[in-house]
Amino acid sequence: MTSTEPIAKVLVVCLGNICRSPLGEAVLRAQAKQRGLNITVDSWYHVGEDPDDVIGIFVETWFTVPRRSVATCKKVPVGLHTVYAPSTPRIQCSSDFTEFTHILASDESNLRDIKRVMPPNTTADIRLWGSYLDGKSIPDPWYGGIGGFESTFQQCTSLSEAFLDHLTNNEEM
Repeated sequence: MTSTEPIAKVLVVCLGNICRSPLGEAVLRAQAKQRGLNITVDSWYHVGEDPDDVIGIFVETWFTVPRRSVATCKKVPVGLHTVYAPSTPRIQCSSDFTEFTHILASDESNLRDIKRVMPPNTTADIRLWGSYLDGKSIPDPWYGGIGGFESTFQQCTSLSEAFLDHLTNNEEM
């Protein structure tokens, strides 16, 4: 592996790609950068069902979620604006299961659905993100206030630290 190649390519997955996975993506990317680690981070939504509807998600993403998610992500040097692009949330494609090294599910439901649709040639390590720390799912903050987003941010921070510790400890072996 050359120094320009990422040591990992990571996907963070949640139900709608509007709360947990974008927050997790931003936090993980920022922490990796802070540690000087070259990793690729992306996110996509729950593979079991489509989110509400694409128009609704687009409107919610740009007008509702960023107020809470962006306010929370101002705590990291890489803001949420680097996650959201003027497009609809990204859903998985079969090549993700071989092009990415890790797929991190926000909760057990996401994990089951990812495993249900993974192709036979999957090479990615598919796990509950919490398995790197405490085995807990990340609760969905969507229906709560800013406190839920702050809790999600804190949990994503702890999970990112644990994941990056695991990654760097395995690289040294």
